Amino acid sequence: MTSCVNAVGVEVNTASEQLLTYVSGLGPQLAKTIVAHRDDHGPFLSRGELMMVPRLGPKAFEQAAGFLRIRNGKNPLDASAVHPESYSIVEEMAKDLDCSVVDLIRDAELRQRIDISKYVTERAGIPTLNDILAELAKPGRDPRQQFEPFAFAEDVNTIEDLRPGMRLPGIITNVTAFGAFVDIGVHQDGLVHISELADRFVRNPREVVKVHQHVTVTVLDVDLNRKRISLSMRKVPEQSRKKTDKKPRQEKNANEKSRRETNRPKPFNNPFAQVLKK
Repeated sequence: MTSCVNAVGVEVNTASEQLLTYVSGLGPQLAKTIVAHRDDHGPFLSRGELMMVPRLGPKAFEQAAGFLRIRNGKNPLDASAVHPESYSIVEEMAKDLDCSVVDLIRDAELRQRIDISKYVTERAGIPTLNDILAELAKPGRDPRQQFEPFAFAEDVNTIEDLRPGMRLPGIITNVTAFGAFVDIGVHQDGLVHISELADRFVRNPREVVKVHQHVTVTVLDVDLNRKRISLSMRKVPEQSRKKTDKKPRQEKNANEKSRRETNRPKPFNNPFAQVLKK
């Protein structure tokens, strides 16, 4: 949990006491003190005001400040992951470009003109400066993947609503050696057999699917009595291909008979044999 909180950052003016305990440099007691100070004196307007919190010393501030965000504060960098000890570097960059820090955050063209080698110090090397520029490009960014909205088919609510050939959205709930189970919103998971997971040979289902993955499936078969649902993730399901490839038995037999008649050797026409018959 600590690594997740530090990666995303915490809005110090809205974070709960419990959430603050996971910030590096803080603990239960400091988290409680920060919340109490916030309640008594109002929201923090800058990261520097955190130094006014009782028992939050320089060491704790140094460890925690980069993970504590203050949106709409006095300094636009307070909403970013740039540590206060690096503010002077960003301000120097802005001064050299004759612009403000806000301009530097908003204008990608300005940032491209920065020669980071000019700002290397004993405490800030090239990797640190690259991190600073990356943060300026997306201040306060959330490194988590963008949420992907999902909804089941509106007109399919029970297993009785299913029909072979339907294309439906689903979520994988379990992956086994023989395939994957998919929730399609009918209170009964369907099975995608390993042979129906992809339009290629699959040796291990976990190579192509994972739990909680959003997928689109085709209904192959529905057994209401046993409450079993067969699904496919192929673009053209294997069972559908087999049905398409099958020809009616009578047509197949007629074609076979015609082929045999065509290939049957013709009798040799011997004129002497005709004479002898007479």
